[in-house]
Amino acid sequence: MSLSDYLLGMLGLYGPPALFCVLLVGAIGVPTPGSLLLLVAGSFVEQGEMGLWPVLALGFAGSVVGDQVGYALGRWGGRRLSARLSRWVGGEQRLRSAEDWLKRRQGGAIFLSRWLLSPLGSVVNITAGLTGYPWPRFLLYDLLGEALWVTLYVLLGRFFSDRVEEVSEMLGDFTWAFAGLLLAALLGWSLLRNLRAPSAEELKAGRGGAVADETS
Repeated sequence: MSLSDYLLGMLGLYGPPALFCVLLVGAIGVPTPGSLLLLVAGSFVEQGEMGLWPVLALGFAGSVVGDQVGYALGRWGGRRLSARLSRWVGGEQRLRSAEDWLKRRQGGAIFLSRWLLSPLGSVVNITAGLTGYPWPRFLLYDLLGEALWVTLYVLLGRFFSDRVEEVSEMLGDFTWAFAGLLLAALLGWSLLRNLRAPSAEELKAGRGGAVADETS
């Protein structure tokens, strides 16, 4: 039995509280099929096995609480803990790419990583804390993004309750493709910036030439 099958079984057995727990640990960085569980929960709502509001409320609460834990780990855990956590979320290079993206996009990066680029969510949480991003602003964009993510996926699962697996694969392929293109763009931009930046020797030589011109 795969992890997804086990978690789906837990969802069917325990309902929205299981969804809360899975989304919480997923937001911290443990790989879990959170989007799939939201779709399945929406399908259960359509079939009358779960209530819509408990699913939305506990799904939203679990994801937001997990995001705050990830932020706190980055904020107060320091670089050593973040280096260990980076193994969970794709490696140190992925963490640095997320840091560059967060510095440029700030609130937009947090908002998009909640729903459109959800695979980057846990990385952005840790990075936001690590860089000292203001917590009230992080919380605001986090609440907006998670509300959209949970509501969107639950309603999709409800409206396409007989095709949940197909919808999950389609959305997953789109999300990972978009995330891959974004990371490639970030790495390319970082490389281009480093190539354009003058080296220390060049700067020193430039200063030496300027001094020579002044004295001649």
